[in-house]
Amino acid sequence: MGLKLQHIAKSFGKQQVLHDISLSMKDGEVLGLLGPNGAGKSTLMKIMVGLYRPEGNEAVLQVPARIGYLPEQNPLYNDMYVREYLLFMARLGKVEDPKERVETLVARVGLTPEANKRIGQLSKGYRQRVGLAQTLLIDPDLLVLDEPTTGLDPNQLVEIRTLIRQLGRDRMVILSTHILQEVREMCDRVVILDHGVIKADKPITEIADLEQTFRAATMD
Repeated sequence: MGLKLQHIAKSFGKQQVLHDISLSMKDGEVLGLLGPNGAGKSTLMKIMVGLYRPEGNEAVLQVPARIGYLPEQNPLYNDMYVREYLLFMARLGKVEDPKERVETLVARVGLTPEANKRIGQLSKGYRQRVGLAQTLLIDPDLLVLDEPTTGLDPNQLVEIRTLIRQLGRDRMVILSTHILQEVREMCDRVVILDHGVIKADKPITEIADLEQTFRAATMD
């Protein structure tokens, strides 16, 4: 099952945040939601994962049953050890063979050197890896990542970008960013949002057109 959104709108009080958003995705695709702060990226993601309900009688929201979501402010238990935390979350999610699944993901996301530390002792990059491992516990068909590289140093940035590209080989990945270079490095396709409206939806191969549209959005 892919992803399908049609006529998605959302407002908070008198402020209209999303206007008639429609897009679809297929497996093995990494899609970047690109836009300035306040464009509606996080709101759209929260609708995808079920935290907000879309508005309007014409709204269509078809998403996979298994979704992994990493919010911008990665909520973790700082006093727990990495393995302890992931095992706790795996058991909450009723993951089959939780110990084996945790060990597989610790290795896959590059957490092995830090797996015996408390989460509060980890760098920002390794905390992001813990969050990614948590989202992957249920082997999601759709991975939704809100600003996943914010605050990373250059080395961490390269490693997390590579990891996200790898994760997109066998599932759908949607990530949000306000940095054009991020979509260059990670995405197959880019959707540019501006004031809750889709201004462009193009493959990354059309980066020149995307750059022009993005510049216009950020100058509003």
